[in-house]
Amino acid sequence: MRPTVAIVGRPNVGKSTLFNRLVGRRVALVDDTPGVTRDRREGQARLGSLEFKVVDTAGLEEGGGLEGRMRRQTERAVDEADAVLMLIDARAGVTPVDRHFADLLRRRGNRVVLVANKCEGRAGETGFYEAYALGLGEPVAISAEHAEGMADLHDRIGAAATPGAATEPGAEAASPPETGPLRLAIVGRPNVGKSTLVNRLAGTDRLLTGPEPGITRDAIAVRLDVDGREIELVDTAGLRRRARVTDRLERLSANDTLNAVRMAEVVAVVVDGAVGMEKQDLGIASMAVEEGRALLIVVNKWDLVDEGRSAMARLRERLGDSLPRAQGVRIVPVSALTGARLGTLPPAVFSVHEVWNRRVMTGPLNRWLGEIVERHPPPVVRRRRPRFRYITQAKARPPTFVLFANRPEAVGETYLRYLENDLRATFDLPGTPIRMRLRKGRNPYAGEGGAEEGRRRGRPGSGTRTGKRR
Repeated sequence: MRPTVAIVGRPNVGKSTLFNRLVGRRVALVDDTPGVTRDRREGQARLGSLEFKVVDTAGLEEGGGLEGRMRRQTERAVDEADAVLMLIDARAGVTPVDRHFADLLRRRGNRVVLVANKCEGRAGETGFYEAYALGLGEPVAISAEHAEGMADLHDRIGAAATPGAATEPGAEAASPPETGPLRLAIVGRPNVGKSTLVNRLAGTDRLLTGPEPGITRDAIAVRLDVDGREIELVDTAGLRRRARVTDRLERLSANDTLNAVRMAEVVAVVVDGAVGMEKQDLGIASMAVEEGRALLIVVNKWDLVDEGRSAMARLRERLGDSLPRAQGVRIVPVSALTGARLGTLPPAVFSVHEVWNRRVMTGPLNRWLGEIVERHPPPVVRRRRPRFRYITQAKARPPTFVLFANRPEAVGETYLRYLENDLRATFDLPGTPIRMRLRKGRNPYAGEGGAEEGRRRGRPGSGTRTGKRR
């Protein structure tokens, strides 16, 4: 039996436009006038591999008479649905009406997918981030009119409409379920033992190896099963400094390696333990961090290292100084030639992958923000101190946080890095790249009605005469 999905929201947020998009033809009337849709309209929808019944509803409105009867029809559609899509207009931002009906849906216990419509371009960016404050989890950014974001909507509808897939009301949405193997890219300088490592993990001489540097030219994928979980290992060509790459074939191989890093979930940077961490190794690790990949340092040829404890201490110190955006990165010493300590590598890969996918609830995040700002407030800029409104996690893979402030341009890079490091330590996010985005909260006095509100409160610059009376 096909699931039923109801589309709800205040008037004029694009519900009927989304309904038409999902059913594949212009069925529901669409107009800029609020309140065009009054009755429930049903249709058979198809979105990618999903087939479901979709219900277009009237705008959620308070009041009696006709508005009250329209709302009861909408509530009935919500009660009968397997999942509910709550739409907001990202260009208009979150309104008090949106907050009211978000509270209503949370109390009813429905499986809700929060959808921020009209997100084409940059005009809807602020409204999209404001939607996190509704407490319905991670919003999906779409443009129903331009068919943008439909792939993300497909994943969220599939998760919400599946029995047992619901989350607790107000909980952060989980990361999308794994649908394929964990993609692990093996990268490093030439001749550090990458292909030998892949052969040892695969248990076969799948890749050509030898003492000559530069044997591997293409990025070669090898799949293996580890404790019932599939991993796709990608062996890559060795990366040298860009200035030394003059051969056209080597340049193509380097581009292939960079593409493998971009497509990977976990990047294992293989280091020659007998030589130590060189500048090129740090450059490769930094590239993986910039791409937002989960990072792992594999120290190969560990059987050739004397005084392993002091060598590991030097390595940690070098990484801490030179790779500040991946503090606490996991280091795994192995010997691909002998197989020593190789059993520790897959658990380490799964561990860093889990951290990369981790989510932090909004409540603990904001308690942390209040405590750290009270303990160490941001510096004063132009005789004013920036104020933070709230913080939320926008997404995982890598963990990305949005910090709302009244003056984001006044928050310095040093203070932002301080917040990032403390957040990493507080919520146990070692080694993974963390992204912190600053956004400005919406001015409650801006836009329609702002001048009248300003006059009522006596705010300068809003139509109120503040100079001396003549």
